[in-house]
Amino acid sequence: MKNRKLVMIPGPTPVARSTQNEMGRETTAFGDPLFVKDFKGLIEDLKVMMNTDGEVFVVAGTGTMAMEMAVANVTKRGDNILLVSHGFFGDRFIDLCQRKGLNVDVLASEWGKAVPVEEIDRKLSEKNYAAITVTHVDTATGVCAPVAEIGEVIRKYPDTIYIVDGVCASAAEPEDMVGMGIDVLLTGSQKAFGVSPGLAIVWAGKKALERRKQLGTIPEFYIDFEKWLPIMENPAKYFATPAVNLIWALKDAVRIINEEGLKERQDRHRKVAKATQAAMESLGFRILAEEGFRAVTLSNLIYPEGVDDLEFRNTLSEEGVFVAGGLGAYAGRMFRLGHMGNIDMHDSVSAIAAIERTLYRLGKHTELGKGVGVFMKEMME
Repeated sequence: MKNRKLVMIPGPTPVARSTQNEMGRETTAFGDPLFVKDFKGLIEDLKVMMNTDGEVFVVAGTGTMAMEMAVANVTKRGDNILLVSHGFFGDRFIDLCQRKGLNVDVLASEWGKAVPVEEIDRKLSEKNYAAITVTHVDTATGVCAPVAEIGEVIRKYPDTIYIVDGVCASAAEPEDMVGMGIDVLLTGSQKAFGVSPGLAIVWAGKKALERRKQLGTIPEFYIDFEKWLPIMENPAKYFATPAVNLIWALKDAVRIINEEGLKERQDRHRKVAKATQAAMESLGFRILAEEGFRAVTLSNLIYPEGVDDLEFRNTLSEEGVFVAGGLGAYAGRMFRLGHMGNIDMHDSVSAIAAIERTLYRLGKHTELGKGVGVFMKEMME
């Protein structure tokens, strides 16, 4: 009998059966009053979830498109923009912004470390920046940026729009737009929300919406806030066809989050991450992200001496678990283990046990049950 495959990559993440059922519903017209009601309810729920004083845009697309949407609506060619990068996905903003004709400055950390908030403050004081981007959790490094502390610094620079990339953080790491001074927050449906890929979600506060008005006509069409604002206010209107079934799915995912409680969900992610990372360290893995800046949504695990990446991940797949390889300079040196969204204790224990069996098969570990024991001890404390 074949093992059920556990998908433990940092997205897409497991989708709950009720959410899958929403995607399997018979598609209706986007103008159907019942769908319009569902869409409007989802928009209101998402606004409350992230405490925005503005709008949220739910648009067919990806997290990468959400990145572009965020930048396009608050900057114009020739503007200065500061990019705070903690890895591969922070660096992705560089090409995106240069193509738009922005003057790009980058504050990049050594992989596994975070850019000091004081350094961000110093850089912002040097010139007038139209915007700053910060990746809340960089999936390549597992580093979690101190978005609240950065937000406090940015309050001193009222002309600067604070953009937070929450693709691998939203609905798991704390995010409060008004409370943290975030002007634009973006994410995708396939990470901690636990929906299949296909929806870009972008929250825009009042300051960001005012900036969009000041820009007048922008070169972008599909991702223009002003094209979508009438739709978000009244989903019965038409600009581009909404992803009907995915919107139903996201509505169900938000229901699941609200039933658990957003703070309780964040606490669960924090506890599972701490327990998982302790278990992995007990098995000889090293965590790339430094203490104090480790994400709760995934762990980036550097192999013990003598473990071959491809052999490890192929054997682990045979044991029933899919994980992701390392990126950049860490390709072949580590793997990335997702533990976000709907992944529960059963999944975590099964994944850790499979990792132990894999190490045993490769002759790198003999004390079966050690990692699972550490995980359970942490979870029970």
